[in-house]
Amino acid sequence: MRRSLALIAGALLTGALAVPPATAADGDEGFTIKDPRITESSGLAASRRHPGIYWTHNDSDDGPYLYAVDGATGRTVATVTLSGIGSPRDVEAISIGPGDQIYVGDIGDNLDGSWPYVWIYRLPEPAELTDRTIRATQYVVKYADGARNAESLAVHPKTGRVYLIDKKEDGGHLYEGPEQLSASGTNVFEPIAPVDLWATDAAFSPDGRQLAVRGYFGGILYDWNGSDIRRRDRLDVPLQRQGESVTYSADGTKLLYGSEGEESSVTAEDAPEADEGTATPSTGNGNAAVGGAGASSGLKVAAVVAVAVAALLWLRRLRRSD
Repeated sequence: MRRSLALIAGALLTGALAVPPATAADGDEGFTIKDPRITESSGLAASRRHPGIYWTHNDSDDGPYLYAVDGATGRTVATVTLSGIGSPRDVEAISIGPGDQIYVGDIGDNLDGSWPYVWIYRLPEPAELTDRTIRATQYVVKYADGARNAESLAVHPKTGRVYLIDKKEDGGHLYEGPEQLSASGTNVFEPIAPVDLWATDAAFSPDGRQLAVRGYFGGILYDWNGSDIRRRDRLDVPLQRQGESVTYSADGTKLLYGSEGEESSVTAEDAPEADEGTATPSTGNGNAAVGGAGASSGLKVAAVVAVAVAALLWLRRLRRSD
């Protein structure tokens, strides 16, 4: 009996230790965009609904198109045409918010203030990756302190609030949109904090606790506490032809950096580790948490180890009673 219990405990413990840790999706290690239509990839967003898929778009003169790129192969697996909007002017950024809603920033202004307003488009991420047309909601955006150029848009994964960063060589500002965007009126974005970077894109971590901002030659990681950002560290941004985009992988373990150009590369770097006590990353939309498989595996391992330890303790008691 004791030998049987020992074998069982050993098997349980071996099985617990053999449970593989959660791994990143295929494509989270970087890839090259193969689609010849994508020559000015200016924004990048990791899909949470389709692991390993990255949404991107061209900078300008392309039309209302989004491309779903398979990070494992670099090939486009779906093209989405936006309807219900005007003609895009200078699309610079893309982000995914709560409820698998895609936000597209038509926010570029290369003349630094020639447009009295810019636009943000919102559409649901499709459940199936096939070529299709999706009706989008269009929002008119103005800045409280006057028109400006911007290339960075980030949607908070918990609150759904939209943030923009203007692009200035000597550093810009983080702008906060209304709590809820209005499709019928003008949405005024207010400056809330300086950003010490010539910013070309930004992205929230999946848990919403950090904000990564990149430029052409570097990047900054900010800790996020409401609208209070605190500079934490510099980011290891790769040297690229024209570094335009950044996104966290869906599980939050990687930061992926994109560039413009034909067959442009997307380079992955390890994301800085969250501080102790950081919540498990989630989509913020009531679905399973991003990285939930890892959390579930961890609980299973803990449970199995607990059973094995209990069995071993029981065996010790039996030996002592002999």
